[in-house]
Amino acid sequence: MLVNQIISMKPSGDIITIGPEASVADAVRLLSDKRIGAVVVSRDGKTPMGILSERDIVREMSKDGAGVLERQVSDLMTSKLVTCSTGEDAMVILEQMTNGRFRHMPVVNNAGEMVGIISIGDVVSARLKELSAEKEALTGMIMGN
Repeated sequence: MLVNQIISMKPSGDIITIGPEASVADAVRLLSDKRIGAVVVSRDGKTPMGILSERDIVREMSKDGAGVLERQVSDLMTSKLVTCSTGEDAMVILEQMTNGRFRHMPVVNNAGEMVGIISIGDVVSARLKELSAEKEALTGMIMGN
C-alpha cells in the first residue's frame, strides 16, 4: 500500500498547523480541541518547519513545570522533521516511524509542500485492511468463489 492510498482513506484531508511563534498553551488547546496527538509547525500552512507532539510538551513540563506553557512552539518543536511522499510504500514508512520512535509524518509533494499527514495508527489501520482483503481473496480462491 502506498502513502497516497492511506491519505485517501482518512476521513478528513485537513492539515492542522500552528505558527512557530504561537505559545505552547495555544498548541495544547489546539491539540485538545482537534483531538490530535501532534501538530505540524508552519509559517504558511504549506511548508513544514517542525512538529510538536504531546510527548514533546510533557517532556518539557517534567523539566520546567507549567511555565513551559508560556514558551513558543518553536522552543519545543522537533525541527529535525522526517517527511515522506505520496508514492512511498507504507511498510517502509511504518519501519521509519518505529525505528525513529515517532508517530506522525507530514506528507509532502515535490515542491516540499504538505499534502497530508499520516500517523502510525493510520499506517497500521491501512495494513490491517489490506491483510483483511488479502484473506478474503485467498478464502475466495480456496472456496472456489
